Amino acid sequence: MTARIWLALSLTVVLLVPSVLSSPATACCPAPPGGKPVVNADQTVIMIWDAASQTQHFIRQASFQSEADDFGFLVPTPAEPELAESGNEAFAFLRRLTEPVTRKVPRPNGGMGCGCSSASKHAAAPASVKVLSQKLVAGFQAVVLEANSADALLGWLKAHDYAFSPEIETWAKPYIEAGWKITALKIAKDRTQDAKSVATSALRMTFKTDRPLFPYREPDSRSAAHTLGVHNRLLRIYFLAEARYRGELIEEHSWTGAVAWANQLKPEDRRQTLALLKLPETAAPAECWLTEFEDNWRYQIAPSDVYFSRDTNQNNVEREAIIQYVTSPWPRDITTYAILAVLVLAPVRHRMRRRHLATPRK
Repeated sequence: MTARIWLALSLTVVLLVPSVLSSPATACCPAPPGGKPVVNADQTVIMIWDAASQTQHFIRQASFQSEADDFGFLVPTPAEPELAESGNEAFAFLRRLTEPVTRKVPRPNGGMGCGCSSASKHAAAPASVKVLSQKLVAGFQAVVLEANSADALLGWLKAHDYAFSPEIETWAKPYIEAGWKITALKIAKDRTQDAKSVATSALRMTFKTDRPLFPYREPDSRSAAHTLGVHNRLLRIYFLAEARYRGELIEEHSWTGAVAWANQLKPEDRRQTLALLKLPETAAPAECWLTEFEDNWRYQIAPSDVYFSRDTNQNNVEREAIIQYVTSPWPRDITTYAILAVLVLAPVRHRMRRRHLATPRK
């Protein structure tokens, strides 16, 4: 029996609902059998950028909110990607590197401190889809496609039990015209998990690009998020490169992501990160910076994808320290010590006085 496959369209794996969208999205369109919503929830990404070779490694650890048993999604990349399972341990390792320090201080007195074009067809060549590679990786059935028309891509999706729609054609057309490759992934929900939660193993995609990017555009997913009872999500990006970087949308719209931590990695931390990601020593610059971005990602349409460039500000950034107040075993009130002095010194003074009076005078 053919499973109903849900489709989200971007590296962010977003919304898949027929009834929640009133118009096509710019860069990511729904493909909705069954009318069950799927939204991308919190997401943590490791991006490694080698400017010398113009190579980007993209490792994602994402979760989804869904009422569907299984679903699929499409991933556009500027060039054919290499797919591999990556280690989940690297995410926890980088989180420990950038976590705030804890400082213990005495407790103070008095209280507690607390753009799509129209759907034209090229007559020069018949519509076709070429399968560049396919493999089972990180729990996904992955197929890398090269299509010469959005219409041909829809035909392939239909033939291979993916959801398909005119919205997908609108979404795919600019990528296909730019020569991008499309990776089709299917994911099955573990039925022993919570009815609405889906998590996958970390998947690494390595590809060539002239500038590092994070596909950020989504359709309006507010209705689906409301249906699933989710309102907030956090996008965290660990960006490794030869310097501190910044992320940008377009000039008219600033990206809401902010730098939470930035510093040059120690050589041993760089080696450990690459080892945990199952990448060779040459995958990252020899002198490597880590820039961590945090974005309270809204459920709304974004004007563009996020592109990264070297920041003019190369200062270090650290999280604000966590202050932990400790209570001294000794009283800090001077009155207490005054009372103690009276209680202790008065008898001593009295004994000394008596001893002095009892001493015979010569």
